[in-house]
Formats: sequence, C-alpha cells, structure tokens
Amino acid sequence: MDPGYSVEDVAPIAILMDELRAEDVQLRLNAIHRVSTIALALGPERARDELIPFLQESVDDEDEVLLALAEELGRDFEQYIGGPEYAHVLLGPLENLCAVEETLVRDKAAESITKVSAALNQAQIEQYYIPLLQRLSHGEWFTSRTSSCPLFAAAYDKVSPPMQDELRRSFAALGTDDTPMVRRAAAKSLGPFVKKFTKQHVVTDGLAIYRRLQQDDQDSVRLLTVEDLIAIAQQLFPAEVNELLLKQIRQTATDKSWRVRYMAAAHFNELAEAVGQDLVREELINHYVQLLKDNEAEVRTAAAGQVPGFAKLLEKEVILARIVPCVRDLCQDNSQHVRAALANQISGLAPLLGKDSTIEHLLPLFLHLLKDEFPEVRLNIISKLDQVNSVIGIELLSESLLPAIVELAEDKSWRVRQAIIEYIPLLANQLGKPFFDEQLGNLCMSWLGDTVYSIREAATINLKKLTEVFGVEWAKVQIVPKVVGMGQHPNYLFRMTTVQAISVIAPSLTLDIVRGDIIDTLLQLANDPIPNIRFNVAKALEILSTAFSDTPDGRQLTQQKIVPVLEALKNDQDADVRFFASRALSKAHEIGGGM
Repeated sequence: MDPGYSVEDVAPIAILMDELRAEDVQLRLNAIHRVSTIALALGPERARDELIPFLQESVDDEDEVLLALAEELGRDFEQYIGGPEYAHVLLGPLENLCAVEETLVRDKAAESITKVSAALNQAQIEQYYIPLLQRLSHGEWFTSRTSSCPLFAAAYDKVSPPMQDELRRSFAALGTDDTPMVRRAAAKSLGPFVKKFTKQHVVTDGLAIYRRLQQDDQDSVRLLTVEDLIAIAQQLFPAEVNELLLKQIRQTATDKSWRVRYMAAAHFNELAEAVGQDLVREELINHYVQLLKDNEAEVRTAAAGQVPGFAKLLEKEVILARIVPCVRDLCQDNSQHVRAALANQISGLAPLLGKDSTIEHLLPLFLHLLKDEFPEVRLNIISKLDQVNSVIGIELLSESLLPAIVELAEDKSWRVRQAIIEYIPLLANQLGKPFFDEQLGNLCMSWLGDTVYSIREAATINLKKLTEVFGVEWAKVQIVPKVVGMGQHPNYLFRMTTVQAISVIAPSLTLDIVRGDIIDTLLQLANDPIPNIRFNVAKALEILSTAFSDTPDGRQLTQQKIVPVLEALKNDQDADVRFFASRALSKAHEIGGGM
C-alpha cells in the first residue's frame, strides 16, 4: 500500500495540522479523509504519540469535519497505531466527539466506540472503556449522557459480574434522567442492552427500567419502548410474558399518543411472534383489530402492512371472522396511503385462506383495488398477483383480473403501464401461448410505440423475456415481423425503437433468424437521416457481431455485411456516429482476427 508520503518524511503531521487549521472547510475535510494514509506514513508509534493527541484536541470544528473524523476512527483504525493492543488509544478523541452538540456527530462517535470495543480485551475494557463510559454517563451535559446509552451493551458481556451489576445500575439512572433526550437514548438502547442479560436480570433489572420508560410522560420516549418490549418478551416464556408484560402490552397498543400506537402497529408481528400463540388468540387479536380501525391514518397504514404476517399466526376461521372484515373496510379507506399499504400485502392472505375463500372474499377486493384512482395502490396490487395465481389458478385470474389488467395497460400513468409490462412475462408463462397471443400479444407490441421512453425501453426488455418464455420460433412469428415493420415508420421514434428492440432481443434469437429476418432492416437504418438512429445502429451492430462471434457463420456475417456498413459510418458527418462506428469496427476486426 502506497501511503502517499515516504515513511522518513517528517512533514505529514505538519501538513495535516496546517490543513486542519485552514479556513477552507473542504480542505480540512479532505485532510480528515486522508488521516489513515498519514497515520501509515508516520508509523504506529508516531501515530499514537502525535497524531491521535492532535486529533483529540481538534473538536472545535465544523460538524461536517467532526462527523468525518468520527467515521474514520471507527474504520479499523487500530491497524495504523499498532494493532488491537493499542486500540484503546482511539477512545480519547471519540470520547470528546461524544460530547459535541450535533446529534449526527455524537451518534457516529458512539457507533465508532462500539466498533473499537470489539478489538479490546477484558483488561482494556475494564481499564479504559468502563471509565470512559462512567465519565460520559455522569457527564454534566446531557450530550455526554445521551452518547453513553448505546455503549453499555458492547461492554456488558466482557466484564466481571460485579462490574455488570454496576453497569445495570448506571443505565437505570439514565432511564430516570431529568432530560427527555437522555431518557429517549436510554429507551432506544435498552433493547440491545437487555439482550445481554441473564434471564434473572431481565426480570429484576431490565423489566424495572422498561416499565419506568414505558410510563414516561413524553410520547417520544414511550414510542421507543415498543422495541424494548419485544426484546424482553423474546427472553421470557409465554406464561411469564402473560404475568409480567400483559399490562404494558395493553397500555402500548391503546396509548393516547398516535405515535406510540403507530410504533406498536409497525412492530406488531414481531411482538406477536415473541409472546406466544395463546396470548395472540386471547389478547393481541383484539388490539390488532383496533389498530386496523384506529382514528389516525398513519396507524392504520402501519397496521395494514402487518396483515399477512399476523394472519399467519391465526386459524383460517379467525382470519375470516376478524381480519377479513377489517381488510374489506380498509379497501374503502379515505387515505390512499392506507389503501396502498393494504394493496401491497393483501395478496399474502390468499395462501392462508385457500382457493374457495380467496375467490369469495378476496377476489372482489383485488378488483376494487385494481380500479383505485391512485397509481400506487394499483401498482402494489399488480406486483403481488403471482401469490393469487398460485392459489386460484390462471383460468379464474384471466376471467376476473385480466380485463382490469388490460385496462391498466393503457393507464395515463406511465408508472402503472411500466408495472404491467414487468408483470407480463410471469403472466405469459401461466397463460400459455394461444391465450397470450390472443389477449395480450398486440398490447405488448403497442408499448413499443409509447410516448414515454421508459415504457418503450421496458417493452423491448419484455420482448426478450417473452422470447425466453415461449422460444425463438414463437418470437420469429409473433415478434420479429412486427419489430422489423416498425423500421419503415415515418416517425423516427418508432424507427429508433426498432433498433433498440433488435439490440435487446437479437442475442436471444438464432443466427438464421438474424441473418434472414433482421440484419437487412438494421443495415438500411444505417442510412437514416436521424444521427441518433445511425449511432444506435452502430451500437446494435457491435452487439450482433459479438453475440454470434463463436461460430464461423457469425464471423462471416460480421465480415461480409456488418463491417462494410461500419466502415461507411466511420466517415459519417456526425461525431457520435463516427465514435460508435469506430468502436464497433474495432470490435468486429478483433473478432475477425484482423480481417
């Protein structure tokens, strides 16, 4: 590795100091990004003795520079200062960064300290890391105390039991801090911390800390305890959850703050899986139904996103009796975001309900959502239709949903049309050739003339995928004549699409089809009056010469037909045409062995 400086050079530290003192923020930022290179040039000893102390004093700077420093020191920086045995040296500057005002800097510094801790042995943890943690957790400014919260989990299982007792007490104190920002940090960090506890300490210490935070008067604290609840429930038996956490589960799901209920809804499946089947049936199903009916659209949106995951934990009869009626109401919800979230998940109910119940209860809802006025709702339902196919079969799908899909294929929103195009190959595979040719063949070709470039591009890729599904003989009859025919169209966009479609699908075809049905049209377009078409022809010819270069006939086609046209294009009046023609010609000569 080249450090950029000679090891003997004494200037790097001076250069860095000068750049870090420069008025230009970008210059100081560049210096920080090169700090590992400079450390390498200085060598481990000088990096420890000179560079790290200098960085430790360089905290009076722009937030952008401090953020970069916090990040650099967490990137295995111990390798530049002598290895893991000296990793604790990095804690000094990172501790200072944990006390700055900017949250992003503090968070990154805490993250880097956690990374550094992985390289520390138990002696280093107890001699250097724990004192740092104590200084931060007892700091006068809330910024230090906030930064200390995520650092407890990393050290906990590396210290002795008496020290673990002390860490739990220190963390508990942060959970009752006077400053809401500190309590928020404690609530956010309790889950990872409590996962390191023994079962006994989860019950005696973790639960007590959680309950205090869960009763906090700030909803910004309470909403962060939802993940703590899950972490604790995961470490208890279902009977213990019922005894120790049932009250908190009820309070969280019915909290007066919609933000807390939103978090409960967004993590409901994790909670349900953690508490056990009995509690799901006896307690959680009621809370989930209430969240699906919540007054706030944000809560209903989050709950709708959990539908199939939660339904997996229920019997079919319960899904039909309790969940499906809510889903039916959500399909009519006033909020498009709720309907979009539901549309993205509702298909997941089909495998759980089976064919008959899906046809009876879900199919009408799919049709309703497919006709929703908002594109995102329609997109989401389309993208998951394969789950429905596997349950009800393509016959019913084609009878019920295909008309709606054809209607959407002409939707005014190009994103909807694009989503339909991407779904077509899967649908084609299930419909079979005759049905596809009759119902969707012309539709696929019509997309090639769409006014939106992204649609035309997606349509050409679609043709390639259809060729892979139905085979080259089908493509020769159904695709190639239509693509070639567009090459004579008076509108240059259609002629351009012909060139691009040939570029995409030709490698999937046989050399005989290319030679007999495609190449002549492409060569004619080399004389098109539009430069964009001519240079795309050059690119297409390069693709063709490469695609069939492994056969003598392919190389012969290149030399006899492709090379002469490229030679002519190489002298085109347009610079772009000349560039792509020269590049393609070089490739063709390379393939032909210099012919």
